[in-house]
Amino acid sequence: MKIIQIIPPDVNIKWVDKFPYFLGVSILLILISLFSLGIKGLKYGLDFSGGALIQVKTEREIEISDVRKALKNVSFPLNIQNFEGKGEFIIKSEVPQEKLEDFKREIMENLERTFGGGSFEIRRVEMVGPKVGRDLRRKGMLSVISAIIAMLIYITLRFEFRFGIGAIIALIHDIIISLGAISIFNISMDLVILAALLTIAGYSVNDTIIICDRIREMRRKEKGKPEREIINSAINRTLSRTILTVGTTLLAVIALLIFGGGVIHDFAFVLLVGFIAGTYSSISIAVPFAFYIFGEKEMKKKR
Repeated sequence: MKIIQIIPPDVNIKWVDKFPYFLGVSILLILISLFSLGIKGLKYGLDFSGGALIQVKTEREIEISDVRKALKNVSFPLNIQNFEGKGEFIIKSEVPQEKLEDFKREIMENLERTFGGGSFEIRRVEMVGPKVGRDLRRKGMLSVISAIIAMLIYITLRFEFRFGIGAIIALIHDIIISLGAISIFNISMDLVILAALLTIAGYSVNDTIIICDRIREMRRKEKGKPEREIINSAINRTLSRTILTVGTTLLAVIALLIFGGGVIHDFAFVLLVGFIAGTYSSISIAVPFAFYIFGEKEMKKKR
């Protein structure tokens, strides 16, 4: 039986030499992300901003504009979004907890007045206080920063500090691009999206660790070989495994994106963007960055 090889075994891509081009692409993507974050910012979800959420499902498909018209006289400022198709909607408002029942009653009265009684159902009602939201936002930021520091320490102890710096630069690259996608596509930043960002961080660093491990192995077996060639060879030898791994992972993420429904659609989309960015940065940014910053002579000192 013939084995199909995605990447030829003799592939010889000069990753280190091409680093300036990859860096240019990354800088462009980061600038686009930062521009969106600066102009639009992040739209915090209920978990982080506090307030009330009501999920409404109508018996027939209606446009979101009709729902907005029906609720235009509600005394609370509203944020109305499609949830699944044209018959299900998410209604959010920064309502104090003591006003939740009044808010819910107003929503129901206005919907009944427009669409008739029994033409819809309230499927979910959630409430998060502003103090809890601020606390969750602070803890979420701390969790991301703690994860980055822990990964830097681990890679430094297991491999070298310079590889740790390269991995963290690549990780920050992935997080910024993912946040940029969240901002551009107006995705609500909540605990589910935070979980996606932490998953992206772990996935990105995993690929970098595999490449670093192969570099360490080749240094022992091929002493005297230029560091530039060792890095290129290590990335090329792990390239097939990296593509197979990310390929199967993306198949699962795409399936969630298409068939998972509104509950996990944003989660799957952020994972899709982050995994692609993470694979790209692990291959073309992390280790080549360490080589360019510290130079070949410094890299050889740890052999």
